[in-house]
This record gives sequence, structure tokens and C-alpha cells, in this order.
Amino acid sequence: MIEKIEELLVEVNSFNATSKEEIENFRIKYNGKKGILNDFFEKFKEVPNDQKKDFGQKINTLKQAVNVKLEDLKNASVSSVVVEKEDLTRPAFPLELGSRHPINLVKNRIIEIFKSIGFAVADGPEIEDDWHNFTALNLPEYHPARDMQDTFFIEQNPDILLRTHTSSVQIRYMEENQPPIRILSPGRVFRNEAVSSRSHCIFHQIEGLYIDENVSFADLKQTIQFFTTELFGKSKIRLRPSYFPFTEPSAEIDVYWGLNSETDYRITKGTGWLEIMGCGMVDPAVLKNVNIDPEKYSGYAFGMGIERIVMLLYQMSDIRMFFENDIRTLEQFKSL
Repeated sequence: MIEKIEELLVEVNSFNATSKEEIENFRIKYNGKKGILNDFFEKFKEVPNDQKKDFGQKINTLKQAVNVKLEDLKNASVSSVVVEKEDLTRPAFPLELGSRHPINLVKNRIIEIFKSIGFAVADGPEIEDDWHNFTALNLPEYHPARDMQDTFFIEQNPDILLRTHTSSVQIRYMEENQPPIRILSPGRVFRNEAVSSRSHCIFHQIEGLYIDENVSFADLKQTIQFFTTELFGKSKIRLRPSYFPFTEPSAEIDVYWGLNSETDYRITKGTGWLEIMGCGMVDPAVLKNVNIDPEKYSGYAFGMGIERIVMLLYQMSDIRMFFENDIRTLEQFKSL
């Protein structure tokens, strides 16, 4: 039987397989329940005691040779499969292209327009104190106008809150810089409002401020005229008297949208006019609060909600779409 084992060792070492089926047949032939190795171990009981040592060593050698061969065959099979799958000449997988968020698209466009007439961009914190968010803007404690800007307080004594407008950036800038000042302050703001298709507790603003000698309301109107023509392609505007604590006089700005479609009738309520922003001449009290001489300097300020402008430009009906991160909405802006 030892001679038979020697023959099998030669057969095992020289064996090669070209398919998984051949490897499996080889395994069953040697390692199966009725395989050659089990058969030899059964015959081991009948071997005379003086031959058992040599016979046992030969069986173990054959067993190790079979296991090594099976491992080599399996590794070779896996490698061939990997090589087959990794076809380096095949076309690459398509890459999904991202896009800018519509709010950023419009914000950047607005900034470009005002930069072309000398405005710079200023930034500030979203978490503010009472002074920069309210008091310095002519909104002292218990002023009824604060009710229009109910916000989220983080702590009290002193009051720390999420800013309700980016006017706080203008206060910070004026505290550190003297006129002439010509800045834009875009950013995210927060107000405690019910979420609906037309309003949200989070939204984005972009506000402008111009402080210099001999700045008049006529300068403000001309600036807004230029902006609406550049952004909307519509130059007909009107200013309606309004109230803001930090400007005097104050106005709401409407642009004539027209009545060319059913959508125009809906968004303008049949008037053709559409409100886009508020504005006014900076109140002298605000200038005093930031140590700018109101006898020497004057200025104007304006502000708009970016979401409102986006909804107008792209005919979007629900402000919540900007915050839901629905990729179907964002994919529409890939080419912009």
C-alpha cells in the first residue's frame, strides 16, 4: 500500500484544473467521506504494528499534499476571476455631477451686480447679542417692532440669540470702519415663524448699506433701479411708504412683473406689481450708536430675502423645497 500512496502523491502534485468542477471532483476524490484518504485511514487498523509508523507518515504526507494542492487551485481560481472582472479597457463608470444650490446661484448673481457698482461683501456671526441684533438698530428693549422679529434665544442675562437679519453685520462693520462704507451682508437668518409653503423659520437675506457724505434718497432709488434691471430685466419700479425702525424714511420696493401669463396673474394677485425688498435712509440714531456723525454723513440701506427672489426667478411654489435636500429639485440646476 505504501507503493500505492507514492503513486497517488505523484498524481496529486502533477494535477491541474481548468474549472471549478474539476477542483471539486478532485476534493471529493481525496477528501470526501468515501474518498481515498478516509479509505487509507480505515485500512490503517489492519496494518501490522511494525509497519504502522511508516504507513501513518505516508498517509499524512498524502493528506498534506492534497490540502496544499486544493488551496493552490482555489487561489488560482480566485485570481483568474479577478483578472476577468478587472477589464482595464472598459469605459469608466459615469460620475454624477453636482450643482450649486439655487440659493447660492442667485446670491452670487446679486453679489456680482452690486460688486460692479463698488459694493464689498461683509460677514458676521449667526449667533448674536441683543445690542448688535436689536438695540443698536433703534430697537430698544420692549419696542413693539421687536414682535415682528420673534427669534430663538440661546440664553438670557445677557441675551444671546440667533440673528433675525443680517443688519447686525452692518452694525459690526460700522463699529470698526468709518465712511465711506459700501457693503453687502448676505447670510442665513432665523425667526420663530410657522413653516409653510411661503415662510420658514430659517431663510437667507442679503442686505446693502451705503454711508457717505451727501447720500440722498435719489441715490437709493437709482441703485435699486440698476439692480432690478440687471437681475430681472425689468426697469419699472415703485416705492411705497413703509416702516422700519432703523431707516427713516422707509419704503417697500415693487417691480412691475407684468401680466403676460396665468402665473403672472397668480404671483402678483392680478396687479402686475410684485414686492421684492425693503429699503430706506439710515436713521440718524443708528449712526450715533456706532459713533458716526449724522450731521456729516448720511446713507441708505436695503434688504431682501434670497428665497423670495429664487422663487420668482425659477417659478418655485414652495419655500420648503430649499431645505428638504430632495435631489430631484437640485438636479434641475446642473446646467446653471
